[in-house]
Amino acid sequence: MSAAYRCFASCAFGLEAVTARELKDLMLSDIAARDARVYFLADETGIARANLWLRTADRVLLVLAEQTVASFEDLYQLVSSIPWENLLPKDAAFPVTGKCVRSRLMSVRDCQAVSKKAICNRLQGRYHLERLPETGAAYPIDVAIHKDLARITLDMSGEALNRRGYRTWNGEAPLRETLAAALVDLSPWRVGMPLADPCCGTGTLLIEAAMKAARRAPGLTRSFACESFAFMPAGEMKALRQQAQEAYAPQAAMDILGSDIDPQALTLCEKHVRQAGFEGRITARRLDLRELQLQKPQGVFLTNPPYGERLGDKASCQALYRDLGALLRRHPGWRMGIIVSDPAFERFFGRRATQKRRLYNGRLECEFMIF
Repeated sequence: MSAAYRCFASCAFGLEAVTARELKDLMLSDIAARDARVYFLADETGIARANLWLRTADRVLLVLAEQTVASFEDLYQLVSSIPWENLLPKDAAFPVTGKCVRSRLMSVRDCQAVSKKAICNRLQGRYHLERLPETGAAYPIDVAIHKDLARITLDMSGEALNRRGYRTWNGEAPLRETLAAALVDLSPWRVGMPLADPCCGTGTLLIEAAMKAARRAPGLTRSFACESFAFMPAGEMKALRQQAQEAYAPQAAMDILGSDIDPQALTLCEKHVRQAGFEGRITARRLDLRELQLQKPQGVFLTNPPYGERLGDKASCQALYRDLGALLRRHPGWRMGIIVSDPAFERFFGRRATQKRRLYNGRLECEFMIF
């Protein structure tokens, strides 16, 4: 019988509600969002489904223990109490990472060493081994201590979930795939509507929109750490991938257009579109946005323009913001979603946003505005 595991999907600050909605759509239960984490309950198949389908989360982690610790002995006892033998086979490799923030235990290295020792001692006792070989599959374990609350987790994703496999070179000022997917979800755009990115760069927003339109699982062409775990159901995970492949309908991605004045960025954009499998479905061309004029009466502009803080040319960015305002005025039936870090953006754009949402692009605080 499958077990119910307490897990969480980590995400960027500000995206908790978006990730929570995704988990709800995946029919997972006990969903609770807090501080860049969205907790949920899932069996093994649910965990695999979350890894395969989540668009806006960074990782899926299985929570093994959470408890206040005041000493290294407390930490050792907490880690020792986890039934590792139910999760890790005899030959499992189990790298331990850690982080400590505003806690009495501040040495990350010591916390890692204590935790590793606790796991080793428990497994050696259960398996009657003097030495654990650690020659098998890797089970990444994390020990995070924040204000003396220790949280022990098993990383079910491995490589971060934004690693979809289509982006091999970032170019200047990249937008993470998970944030791009969230902007698609938060924008006024819906599948079937025209979408245009007038500052498309290397094409991440365009591709994430196309993936949503085509019902393509973002993890379809990559692997996850949990696929090599002994306690995970290999047959069911293979079946989930097959179902996702059958659901993928690339022909549903249409009316998705990008433009930019940077020829190097466009070269990368075309490469990424091709690697994502949307060649012929996404159109990208070299064009100054001041010359952009689309014939469709309605649609959505969605863009991540250059930030003055990021690219070091604030004056030219402000001129670009004016041009974006003019672009929207030239298209009276269109709406625009735009992520920016300049608090004076609306003044240069020429009107106030109808909606705003605070988000983070990496460590940079931004606002996502809809006009």
